[in-house]
Amino acid sequence: MSNWVAPFPASPIDATVDLPGSKSITNRALILAALADGPSRITGTLRSRDTDLMLDGLAAMGTGIAYDATDPTTVTVTPDPLHAGTVDCGLAGTVMRFLPAVGALASGDIAFDGDEQARSRPLDTVLDALRALGVDIDGDGLPFVVHGTGSVRGGEVTIDASASSQFVSGLLLSAARFTNGVQITHVGPPVPSMPHIDMTIEMLQTAGVAVEFDRDATRWTVAPTTVRAVDWAIEPDLSNASVFLAAAAATAGRVSVPRWPVTTTQPGAAIVDVLQQMGAAVDHSADGLLTVRGPESLAPVDADLHDIGELTPTIAALCALADGTSTLRGIAHLRGHETDRLKALSTEINRVGGDCRETDDGLVIIGGGTLHADVWQSYADHRMATAGAILGLRVNGMQVENVQTTAKTMPDFVAMWEAMAGTAS
Repeated sequence: MSNWVAPFPASPIDATVDLPGSKSITNRALILAALADGPSRITGTLRSRDTDLMLDGLAAMGTGIAYDATDPTTVTVTPDPLHAGTVDCGLAGTVMRFLPAVGALASGDIAFDGDEQARSRPLDTVLDALRALGVDIDGDGLPFVVHGTGSVRGGEVTIDASASSQFVSGLLLSAARFTNGVQITHVGPPVPSMPHIDMTIEMLQTAGVAVEFDRDATRWTVAPTTVRAVDWAIEPDLSNASVFLAAAAATAGRVSVPRWPVTTTQPGAAIVDVLQQMGAAVDHSADGLLTVRGPESLAPVDADLHDIGELTPTIAALCALADGTSTLRGIAHLRGHETDRLKALSTEINRVGGDCRETDDGLVIIGGGTLHADVWQSYADHRMATAGAILGLRVNGMQVENVQTTAKTMPDFVAMWEAMAGTAS
Protein backbone atom coordinates (compact mmCIF):
# COMPACT_ATOMS: atom_id res chain seq x y z
CA MET A 1 0.00 0.00 0.00
CA SER A 2 1.72 3.19 -1.20
CA ASN A 3 1.79 6.42 0.75
CA TRP A 4 -0.36 9.32 -0.47
CA VAL A 5 1.34 12.66 -0.99
CA ALA A 6 -1.05 15.17 0.53
CA PRO A 7 -1.94 18.18 -1.66
CA PHE A 8 0.07 21.35 -1.04
CA PRO A 9 -1.97 24.15 -2.66
CA ALA A 10 -0.24 27.10 -4.27
CA SER A 11 -2.78 29.53 -2.83
CA PRO A 12 -5.39 29.64 -0.04
CA ILE A 13 -8.21 27.12 -0.43
CA ASP A 14 -11.36 28.49 -2.09
CA ALA A 15 -13.98 25.77 -2.49
CA THR A 16 -17.50 24.55 -1.88
CA VAL A 17 -17.68 20.94 -0.65
CA ASP A 18 -20.91 18.91 -0.61
CA LEU A 19 -20.57 16.22 2.05
CA PRO A 20 -22.25 12.79 2.12
CA GLY A 21 -24.57 11.67 4.92
CA SER A 22 -23.77 11.28 8.61
CA LYS A 23 -22.43 7.90 9.65
CA SER A 24 -23.85 8.23 13.16
CA ILE A 25 -27.35 9.08 11.95
CA THR A 26 -27.24 6.49 9.16
CA ASN A 27 -26.36 3.58 11.42
CA ARG A 28 -28.94 4.54 14.04
CA ALA A 29 -31.62 4.90 11.36
CA LEU A 30 -30.76 1.48 9.93
CA ILE A 31 -31.18 -0.25 13.31
CA LEU A 32 -34.45 1.51 14.09
CA ALA A 33 -35.73 0.60 10.62
CA ALA A 34 -34.78 -3.06 11.15
CA LEU A 35 -36.76 -3.13 14.43
CA ALA A 36 -39.77 -1.15 13.19
CA ASP A 37 -43.35 -2.20 12.51
CA GLY A 38 -43.03 -1.85 8.73
CA PRO A 39 -40.71 -0.84 5.90
CA SER A 40 -38.68 2.37 6.11
CA ARG A 41 -37.10 4.37 3.28
CA ILE A 42 -33.78 6.01 4.07
CA THR A 43 -32.51 8.74 1.75
CA GLY A 44 -29.04 10.27 1.86
CA THR A 45 -27.67 7.05 3.39
CA LEU A 46 -23.92 7.25 3.81
CA ARG A 47 -22.26 4.49 1.80
CA SER A 48 -18.93 3.86 3.50
CA ARG A 49 -17.20 0.91 5.08
CA ASP A 50 -18.81 1.44 8.50
CA THR A 51 -22.32 1.85 7.13
CA ASP A 52 -21.97 -0.99 4.63
CA LEU A 53 -20.88 -3.23 7.51
CA MET A 54 -24.07 -2.24 9.34
CA LEU A 55 -26.19 -2.92 6.26
CA ASP A 56 -24.50 -6.28 5.72
CA GLY A 57 -24.78 -7.20 9.40
CA LEU A 58 -28.51 -6.54 9.49
CA ALA A 59 -28.98 -8.44 6.23
CA ALA A 60 -27.01 -11.38 7.63
CA MET A 61 -29.55 -11.59 10.47
CA GLY A 62 -32.52 -11.59 8.09
CA THR A 63 -33.44 -7.92 7.63
CA GLY A 64 -34.59 -7.05 4.12
CA ILE A 65 -32.27 -4.51 2.52
CA ALA A 66 -33.13 -3.14 -0.96
CA TYR A 67 -31.07 -0.51 -2.79
CA ASP A 68 -32.53 1.97 -5.27
CA ALA A 69 -31.41 1.01 -8.79
CA THR A 70 -30.28 4.54 -9.65
CA ASP A 71 -29.28 5.93 -6.25
CA PRO A 72 -27.22 3.77 -3.86
CA THR A 73 -27.86 6.26 -1.05
CA THR A 74 -31.57 5.43 -1.05
CA VAL A 75 -32.25 2.22 0.87
CA THR A 76 -35.49 0.48 1.80
CA VAL A 77 -35.30 -1.55 5.01
CA THR A 78 -37.97 -4.20 5.60
CA PRO A 79 -38.11 -5.84 9.04
CA ASP A 80 -38.22 -9.63 8.87
CA PRO A 81 -37.83 -12.29 11.58
CA LEU A 82 -34.21 -12.28 12.71
CA HIS A 83 -32.25 -15.53 12.48
CA ALA A 84 -28.76 -16.95 12.97
CA GLY A 85 -25.94 -15.31 11.06
CA THR A 86 -22.40 -13.94 11.07
CA VAL A 87 -21.58 -10.26 11.50
CA ASP A 88 -18.32 -8.67 10.36
CA CYS A 89 -17.76 -5.59 12.53
CA GLY A 90 -14.63 -4.43 10.73
CA LEU A 91 -13.35 -1.61 12.93
CA ALA A 92 -16.78 0.01 13.36
CA GLY A 93 -17.67 0.83 16.95
CA THR A 94 -21.34 1.35 16.08
CA VAL A 95 -21.54 -2.15 14.58
CA MET A 96 -19.77 -3.99 17.38
CA ARG A 97 -21.63 -2.07 20.13
CA PHE A 98 -25.10 -1.60 18.59
CA LEU A 99 -25.76 -4.92 16.86
CA PRO A 100 -25.28 -7.34 19.80
CA ALA A 101 -28.58 -6.16 21.33
CA VAL A 102 -30.29 -6.62 17.95
CA GLY A 103 -28.71 -10.07 17.63
CA ALA A 104 -30.13 -11.02 21.01
CA LEU A 105 -33.62 -10.63 19.48
CA ALA A 106 -32.80 -13.17 16.75
CA SER A 107 -33.76 -16.84 16.87
CA GLY A 108 -30.36 -18.45 16.63
CA ASP A 109 -26.66 -17.79 17.19
CA ILE A 110 -25.09 -14.59 15.90
CA ALA A 111 -21.29 -14.77 15.56
CA PHE A 112 -19.42 -11.44 15.71
CA ASP A 113 -15.86 -10.79 14.58
CA GLY A 114 -13.92 -7.95 12.97
CA ASP A 115 -10.53 -6.59 12.03
CA GLU A 116 -7.54 -7.73 14.07
CA GLN A 117 -7.19 -4.24 15.53
CA ALA A 118 -10.83 -4.31 16.64
CA ARG A 119 -10.17 -7.22 18.96
CA SER A 120 -8.56 -4.89 21.47
CA ARG A 121 -11.51 -2.46 21.60
CA PRO A 122 -13.48 -2.57 24.88
CA LEU A 123 -16.79 -4.42 24.55
CA ASP A 124 -17.24 -6.06 27.94
CA THR A 125 -19.49 -3.22 29.16
CA VAL A 126 -22.21 -3.83 26.58
CA LEU A 127 -21.81 -7.62 26.62
CA ASP A 128 -22.01 -7.83 30.42
CA ALA A 129 -25.03 -5.51 30.36
CA LEU A 130 -26.82 -7.81 27.93
CA ARG A 131 -25.97 -10.80 30.14
CA ALA A 132 -27.54 -8.97 33.08
CA LEU A 133 -30.65 -8.44 30.94
CA GLY A 134 -30.98 -12.16 30.25
CA VAL A 135 -28.86 -12.75 27.13
CA ASP A 136 -26.50 -15.73 26.77
CA ILE A 137 -23.16 -14.63 25.26
CA ASP A 138 -19.85 -16.45 24.76
CA GLY A 139 -16.84 -14.12 24.95
CA ASP A 140 -15.95 -10.72 26.37
CA GLY A 141 -14.66 -9.13 23.17
CA LEU A 142 -14.29 -9.91 19.49
CA PRO A 143 -14.82 -12.63 18.48
CA PHE A 144 -17.98 -13.44 20.50
CA VAL A 145 -21.29 -15.24 19.97
CA VAL A 146 -24.75 -14.03 20.98
CA HIS A 147 -27.16 -16.94 21.52
CA GLY A 148 -30.40 -15.32 20.43
CA THR A 149 -33.70 -16.77 21.62
CA GLY A 150 -36.05 -14.40 19.82
CA SER A 151 -36.61 -12.19 22.86
CA VAL A 152 -34.74 -10.35 25.62
CA ARG A 153 -36.05 -10.13 29.17
CA GLY A 154 -34.71 -6.62 29.77
CA GLY A 155 -35.15 -4.75 33.04
CA GLU A 156 -32.68 -2.81 35.18
CA VAL A 157 -28.93 -2.73 34.54
CA THR A 158 -26.02 -0.72 35.92
CA ILE A 159 -23.01 0.00 33.73
CA ASP A 160 -19.88 2.13 33.59
CA ALA A 161 -20.11 3.90 30.22
CA SER A 162 -17.18 6.24 30.84
CA ALA A 163 -15.23 4.60 28.00
CA SER A 164 -17.88 5.26 25.33
CA SER A 165 -21.36 6.69 24.94
CA GLN A 166 -21.97 3.90 22.41
CA PHE A 167 -22.57 1.48 25.29
CA VAL A 168 -25.67 3.46 26.28
CA SER A 169 -26.88 4.06 22.72
CA GLY A 170 -26.42 0.39 21.83
CA LEU A 171 -28.83 -0.67 24.57
CA LEU A 172 -31.32 2.18 24.04
CA LEU A 173 -31.78 1.50 20.33
CA SER A 174 -33.17 -2.01 20.90
CA ALA A 175 -34.70 -1.50 24.35
CA ALA A 176 -38.30 -0.94 23.20
CA ARG A 177 -38.29 -4.49 21.83
CA PHE A 178 -37.20 -6.02 25.17
CA THR A 179 -40.00 -7.71 27.13
CA ASN A 180 -39.57 -5.39 30.12
CA GLY A 181 -37.91 -2.51 28.34
CA VAL A 182 -34.77 -1.26 30.06
CA GLN A 183 -33.55 1.03 32.80
CA ILE A 184 -29.85 1.89 32.39
CA THR A 185 -27.97 3.51 35.25
CA HIS A 186 -24.45 4.79 34.67
CA VAL A 187 -22.03 4.65 37.60
CA GLY A 188 -18.52 6.00 37.11
CA PRO A 189 -16.74 8.99 35.58
CA PRO A 190 -18.83 11.19 33.26
CA VAL A 191 -20.06 9.60 30.03
CA PRO A 192 -18.16 11.06 27.05
CA SER A 193 -19.80 12.29 23.84
CA MET A 194 -23.19 12.86 25.44
CA PRO A 195 -24.46 14.59 22.26
CA HIS A 196 -24.39 11.18 20.58
CA ILE A 197 -26.79 9.87 23.24
CA ASP A 198 -28.96 12.95 22.64
CA MET A 199 -28.97 11.98 18.96
CA THR A 200 -30.07 8.44 19.85
CA ILE A 201 -32.87 9.72 22.09
CA GLU A 202 -34.15 12.19 19.49
CA MET A 203 -34.24 9.51 16.80
CA LEU A 204 -36.01 7.06 19.13
CA GLN A 205 -38.62 9.70 19.89
CA THR A 206 -39.13 10.27 16.16
CA ALA A 207 -39.81 6.53 15.89
CA GLY A 208 -42.40 6.68 18.69
CA VAL A 209 -40.16 5.45 21.51
CA ALA A 210 -40.11 7.65 24.63
CA VAL A 211 -36.90 7.83 26.65
CA GLU A 212 -36.92 9.17 30.21
CA PHE A 213 -33.56 10.63 31.25
CA ASP A 214 -32.85 11.34 34.91
CA ARG A 215 -29.83 13.63 34.62
CA ASP A 216 -29.08 13.64 38.35
CA ALA A 217 -28.93 9.84 38.52
CA THR A 218 -27.54 9.43 34.98
CA ARG A 219 -30.35 6.99 34.28
CA TRP A 220 -32.24 6.23 31.06
CA THR A 221 -35.57 4.38 30.98
CA VAL A 222 -37.39 2.92 27.97
CA ALA A 223 -40.71 1.10 28.26
CA PRO A 224 -41.58 -1.75 25.87
CA THR A 225 -43.41 -0.39 22.87
CA THR A 226 -43.67 -0.55 19.09
CA VAL A 227 -40.92 1.05 17.04
CA ARG A 228 -42.69 3.04 14.34
CA ALA A 229 -41.47 2.88 10.74
CA VAL A 230 -40.01 6.23 9.64
CA ASP A 231 -38.75 7.51 6.29
CA TRP A 232 -35.41 8.98 7.32
CA ALA A 233 -33.55 11.79 5.50
CA ILE A 234 -29.90 11.75 6.59
CA GLU A 235 -28.08 15.02 7.32
CA PRO A 236 -24.57 15.66 5.94
CA ASP A 237 -21.83 14.29 8.20
CA LEU A 238 -20.67 17.33 10.15
CA SER A 239 -17.66 15.55 11.67
CA ASN A 240 -16.38 14.81 8.18
CA ALA A 241 -17.26 18.37 7.16
CA SER A 242 -15.07 19.65 10.00
CA VAL A 243 -11.95 18.44 8.20
CA PHE A 244 -12.76 20.48 5.09
CA LEU A 245 -13.68 23.55 7.13
CA ALA A 246 -10.34 23.17 8.91
CA ALA A 247 -8.66 23.46 5.50
CA ALA A 248 -9.98 27.01 5.23
CA ALA A 249 -8.62 27.80 8.70
CA ALA A 250 -5.23 26.23 7.93
CA THR A 251 -4.69 28.16 4.67
CA ALA A 252 -6.40 31.50 5.39
CA GLY A 253 -8.86 30.42 2.72
CA ARG A 254 -12.60 29.86 2.26
CA VAL A 255 -14.60 26.64 2.39
CA SER A 256 -18.39 26.44 2.16
CA VAL A 257 -20.55 23.41 3.02
CA PRO A 258 -24.15 23.26 1.70
CA ARG A 259 -27.12 21.86 3.65
CA TRP A 260 -25.67 22.68 7.08
CA PRO A 261 -28.62 22.15 9.48
CA VAL A 262 -29.98 25.00 11.56
CA THR A 263 -30.27 22.66 14.56
CA THR A 264 -28.69 19.24 14.96
CA THR A 265 -27.63 16.66 17.53
CA GLN A 266 -24.41 15.93 15.62
CA PRO A 267 -21.39 16.75 17.82
CA GLY A 268 -19.47 17.72 14.69
CA ALA A 269 -21.36 21.02 14.57
CA ALA A 270 -19.18 22.20 17.47
CA ILE A 271 -16.24 22.66 15.08
CA VAL A 272 -17.75 26.05 14.22
CA ASP A 273 -17.18 27.37 17.75
CA VAL A 274 -13.64 26.00 17.88
CA LEU A 275 -12.71 27.56 14.54
CA GLN A 276 -14.08 30.91 15.69
CA GLN A 277 -11.97 30.68 18.85
CA MET A 278 -8.94 30.13 16.61
CA GLY A 279 -9.74 33.30 14.66
CA ALA A 280 -11.85 32.07 11.74
CA ALA A 281 -14.93 33.94 10.51
CA VAL A 282 -18.12 31.91 10.06
CA ASP A 283 -21.29 32.70 8.12
CA HIS A 284 -24.44 30.54 7.97
CA SER A 285 -26.78 31.78 5.23
CA ALA A 286 -30.54 31.39 5.14
CA ASP A 287 -30.27 28.74 2.41
CA GLY A 288 -28.14 26.49 4.66
CA LEU A 289 -24.69 27.31 3.23
CA LEU A 290 -22.07 27.43 6.01
CA THR A 291 -18.87 29.28 5.10
CA VAL A 292 -15.60 29.44 7.04
CA ARG A 293 -12.89 31.98 6.24
CA GLY A 294 -9.54 31.37 7.86
CA PRO A 295 -7.42 33.97 9.66
CA GLU A 296 -3.93 35.04 8.62
CA SER A 297 -2.64 33.22 11.71
CA LEU A 298 -4.36 30.69 13.93
CA ALA A 299 -4.83 31.43 17.62
CA PRO A 300 -4.22 28.65 20.18
CA VAL A 301 -7.13 27.24 22.17
CA ASP A 302 -7.79 25.86 25.62
CA ALA A 303 -10.72 23.51 25.09
CA ASP A 304 -12.59 20.75 26.90
CA LEU A 305 -13.40 18.26 24.12
CA HIS A 306 -15.07 15.65 26.33
CA ASP A 307 -18.35 15.78 24.40
CA ILE A 308 -16.74 16.21 20.97
CA GLY A 309 -13.78 13.87 21.19
CA GLU A 310 -14.15 12.76 17.57
CA LEU A 311 -13.02 16.24 16.48
CA THR A 312 -9.74 15.98 18.41
CA PRO A 313 -7.46 14.90 15.50
CA THR A 314 -8.74 17.78 13.35
CA ILE A 315 -8.35 20.33 16.14
CA ALA A 316 -4.93 18.96 17.14
CA ALA A 317 -3.66 19.37 13.59
CA LEU A 318 -4.77 23.02 13.61
CA CYS A 319 -3.16 23.53 17.03
CA ALA A 320 0.15 22.32 15.59
CA LEU A 321 -0.17 25.16 13.03
CA ALA A 322 -1.30 27.80 15.56
CA ASP A 323 0.86 30.50 17.13
CA GLY A 324 1.10 29.52 20.78
CA THR A 325 0.27 26.79 23.26
CA SER A 326 -3.03 24.89 23.04
CA THR A 327 -4.47 22.59 25.70
CA LEU A 328 -7.04 19.94 24.77
CA ARG A 329 -8.74 18.37 27.80
CA GLY A 330 -11.41 15.82 28.75
CA ILE A 331 -10.44 13.21 26.17
CA ALA A 332 -8.80 10.35 28.06
CA HIS A 333 -11.43 8.05 26.50
CA LEU A 334 -9.78 8.51 23.09
CA ARG A 335 -7.19 5.95 24.14
CA GLY A 336 -9.87 3.31 23.45
CA HIS A 337 -10.87 4.45 19.95
CA GLU A 338 -9.70 2.95 16.64
CA THR A 339 -6.23 3.51 18.04
CA ASP A 340 -4.88 5.28 21.12
CA ARG A 341 -5.52 8.65 19.52
CA LEU A 342 -3.68 10.66 22.18
CA LYS A 343 -0.50 8.64 21.78
CA ALA A 344 -0.85 8.55 18.00
CA LEU A 345 -1.34 12.32 17.70
CA SER A 346 1.57 13.08 20.01
CA THR A 347 3.84 10.66 18.14
CA GLU A 348 2.97 11.96 14.69
CA ILE A 349 3.00 15.68 15.51
CA ASN A 350 6.43 15.28 17.09
CA ARG A 351 7.60 13.17 14.13
CA VAL A 352 7.01 16.09 11.74
CA GLY A 353 8.77 18.62 13.97
CA GLY A 354 5.91 19.75 16.19
CA ASP A 355 5.77 19.88 19.96
CA CYS A 356 3.03 17.76 21.54
CA ARG A 357 2.83 15.94 24.84
CA GLU A 358 0.20 13.78 26.44
CA THR A 359 -1.47 14.63 29.73
CA ASP A 360 -3.69 12.41 31.86
CA ASP A 361 -6.77 13.47 29.91
CA GLY A 362 -5.56 15.19 26.77
CA LEU A 363 -2.80 16.96 24.88
CA VAL A 364 -0.66 20.09 25.17
CA ILE A 365 0.47 21.31 21.75
CA ILE A 366 2.95 24.14 21.24
CA GLY A 367 2.42 25.53 17.77
CA GLY A 368 4.41 28.02 15.75
CA GLY A 369 7.41 25.81 15.08
CA THR A 370 8.73 24.72 11.70
CA LEU A 371 7.15 21.49 10.54
CA HIS A 372 8.79 19.26 7.97
CA ALA A 373 7.60 16.60 5.55
CA ASP A 374 7.62 12.97 6.68
CA VAL A 375 5.34 9.93 6.52
CA TRP A 376 2.34 10.58 8.76
CA GLN A 377 1.14 7.22 10.11
CA SER A 378 -2.62 6.63 10.15
CA TYR A 379 -2.76 3.65 12.53
CA ALA A 380 -5.71 2.35 10.46
CA ASP A 381 -7.65 5.31 11.91
CA HIS A 382 -9.60 7.48 9.46
CA ARG A 383 -9.39 10.59 11.60
CA MET A 384 -5.63 10.25 11.99
CA ALA A 385 -5.35 10.08 8.19
CA THR A 386 -7.39 13.25 7.70
CA ALA A 387 -5.33 15.07 10.35
CA GLY A 388 -2.23 14.33 8.27
CA ALA A 389 -3.98 15.73 5.20
CA ILE A 390 -4.65 19.01 7.05
CA LEU A 391 -0.97 19.40 7.93
CA GLY A 392 -0.07 18.59 4.33
CA LEU A 393 -1.81 21.80 3.25
CA ARG A 394 1.00 23.72 4.98
CA VAL A 395 3.90 21.25 4.68
CA ASN A 396 5.03 20.49 1.14
CA GLY A 397 5.63 16.79 0.54
CA MET A 398 3.77 15.41 3.57
CA GLN A 399 2.86 11.78 2.99
CA VAL A 400 -0.05 9.95 4.65
CA GLU A 401 0.28 6.22 5.18
CA ASN A 402 -2.85 4.16 4.41
CA VAL A 403 -5.06 7.07 3.46
CA GLN A 404 -7.48 4.39 2.22
CA THR A 405 -8.63 3.98 5.82
CA THR A 406 -10.73 7.13 5.28
CA ALA A 407 -13.20 4.87 3.45
CA LYS A 408 -14.47 3.97 6.93
CA THR A 409 -16.70 7.05 6.79
CA MET A 410 -15.76 8.87 3.56
CA PRO A 411 -15.02 6.60 0.55
CA ASP A 412 -14.26 9.52 -1.79
CA PHE A 413 -12.06 11.47 0.62
CA VAL A 414 -8.93 11.58 -1.56
CA ALA A 415 -10.79 12.77 -4.66
CA MET A 416 -12.78 15.33 -2.63
CA TRP A 417 -9.67 16.63 -0.87
CA GLU A 418 -7.64 16.94 -4.06
CA ALA A 419 -10.54 18.70 -5.81
CA MET A 420 -10.86 21.14 -2.88
CA ALA A 421 -7.12 21.82 -2.96
CA GLY A 422 -7.16 22.29 -6.72
CA THR A 423 -4.70 19.44 -7.32
CA ALA A 424 -7.05 16.80 -8.76
CA SER A 425 -5.64 15.14 -11.87
